[in-house]
Amino acid sequence: MSASARPDAFVCGRYSLSLCRPLIMGVVNITPDSFSDGGFFLDPARAVAHAQRLVEEGADIIDLGGESSRPGSSPVSLEEERRRVLPVLEKVARLAVPVSVDTSKPELMCEALANGASMINDITSLRSAGAIDVIVDSDAGVCLVHMQGEPRDMQLGPAYNDVVFEVSQFLSERARFLLDRGVSKSRIVLDPGFGFGKTDQHNVQLMQALPAIGAGRFALVAGLSRKSQLGRITGRKDAKDRLGSSIAAALAAVRNGASILRVHDVAETKDALMVWQAFETSATNSGAVSS
Repeated sequence: MSASARPDAFVCGRYSLSLCRPLIMGVVNITPDSFSDGGFFLDPARAVAHAQRLVEEGADIIDLGGESSRPGSSPVSLEEERRRVLPVLEKVARLAVPVSVDTSKPELMCEALANGASMINDITSLRSAGAIDVIVDSDAGVCLVHMQGEPRDMQLGPAYNDVVFEVSQFLSERARFLLDRGVSKSRIVLDPGFGFGKTDQHNVQLMQALPAIGAGRFALVAGLSRKSQLGRITGRKDAKDRLGSSIAAALAAVRNGASILRVHDVAETKDALMVWQAFETSATNSGAVSS
C-alpha cells in the first residue's frame, strides 16, 4: 500500500475489518433525547437487546452513545454518561463485532476501552485534553468527526469560506497528530460530520466532494441516517419516516467513496447495498465483456 492510498482494512482492537465492501455501523443511543430514538433504549436491557438485533441484521460495528449530539442539545456529566454506557457496554462487548463508544470525554474513553470497546467515535476529534493520549496508548480504532461549534449552537448560522477545503484540512490535521504519535493510518477513519454545523448546501457540497476528504488517504464514515435534511427534501417530518431517504443517502455516500455507513436501520441498509452492488457488478462485467 502506497503512502497516499487508503488502507484496505480498518483495524480496531483485535478486529481487522476488510474495506472491500461498505461496512455498516449500527447506532444504539442510550439517551432520553436523541433526535430519532431518544428514550427508546435508555433501559440497559432494551439497549443490549437492540444491539443484539442489529448484529443479527448484519451490523459490522455497534456504536454506543450516552450523550445526544442533536442540534440544540446540552452536554451531560461524566457520571451520567458513564452510568448510561458502561452497563450496556459490558454486555454488548461480548458480541462478535467491534463496539464503538461515541464520546468526547477522555475518562470515559479509557473506561470504555478497558471494558471491551474497540473503537472511539468522537465528534470533537480528540480535542479534549488527554484524548489523543488515550488512543495513542491503546490499539483502538478512532473516528475523527468534523463539527463547527458545539451541539447546542452548531446549527445557528454555520458559515465557511470553502466548506470542503476547511473540513478536509481540519480532519487531515487531526489525523496528523495521531500519525505523528505512531498511530497506524489503518486505525483512523474520518467523518465529515453531515449536519454538524452545516447547512443543507454544505452537506451537498461535502457529499459531492467526499473523495477529496482527507486527501483520499483515509477510510470515510458517512452518517446521514434519518437526519433533518432528508426530512426537508422529502417532507417527512418524523425521523422514523425517513427510511427510504436514509437508504438513498447511504447509497450516494458509498457511490462517492464512503467505506462505513453509520445507520439506524441496519437490515434495510444491508439489503439495499447488496442489491445495488449486485447491479453495479453486473453492469461492470457487462461492460468488460462488450469491450
